[in-house]
Formats: sequence, structure tokens, C-alpha cells
Amino acid sequence: MDDLFVRVITKMILPFIQLYGIYVIIHGHLSPGGGFSGGAIFAASIVLYTLAFGLKSGQKRMPHGVSSKIETGGILFFILVGFAGIAAGYNFLTNQEAGFPMGQLGSVFSAGLIPIVTIAIGLKVMSTIVTLFHTMLEEEE
Repeated sequence: MDDLFVRVITKMILPFIQLYGIYVIIHGHLSPGGGFSGGAIFAASIVLYTLAFGLKSGQKRMPHGVSSKIETGGILFFILVGFAGIAAGYNFLTNQEAGFPMGQLGSVFSAGLIPIVTIAIGLKVMSTIVTLFHTMLEEEE
């Protein structure tokens, strides 16, 4: 897209969209949202950047190799956190029963492993959406 107005506005709002996506991921156990919603919001910012500046610029901002590594890392992180419950002698993704600190109710560092799992899901969703979008654009060209 060769519209200067769209490019300027995109550069202005991009950090706010990404910050909101991170906020939704981190506060997913306290309010509506979580890893999937926050990851989708963050990915939407990269999709917007790609639409405004073109596929080449979008791929520079989030190269396929980096996106692939984040995608793999997110799911591996999720699985490793799940095995922490097994290592403590309980079921996969066991939280409070395994003795993980629950923190104070209503604070960001509450709910034991759930915020950590939510971050892993957010990374996985974000990288998957970006990878799919860039792949569809590559096939179109």
C-alpha cells in the first residue's frame, strides 16, 4: 500500500497495539484475555505493519526464521512448564498442589504457573498467525 497517511498512522499506533497485546497476555489470569487473545492482538500489529509497508518490510520486522523459532520455543516452554508438575510428583500442568507459589489474590504474580503458561501460549499464537499471514502473501506474489 502506497498511502503515506496509513504508514504514518501505523508507525504511531504500532507500539500501543503491541503494548496492549502484552498487557492482555500478562493479565490473562486476572481479566478476560490471555495467551490466545493477546497473541492475536500482537500478531495483528505485525500484520498491520506488513499491510502498510509491504511484505519485504514485514519479513524484516519478523523474519520467518525468528517466527519459526518463537513458535517452537513457545510450545516447548509450555510443555516444560507442564513437566514441572510431573517433576514435583503430580500431574502434567499441576499448579497449587505441586507447591508452586500462588502469590496474592488479584496481583500479576498470582496463580502460580498459569501466567507463565499464558505467555508461552501468547508467543505460540503470535508467531503462528504471523507465519501464516506471511506465507499466504508469499504464495500470492
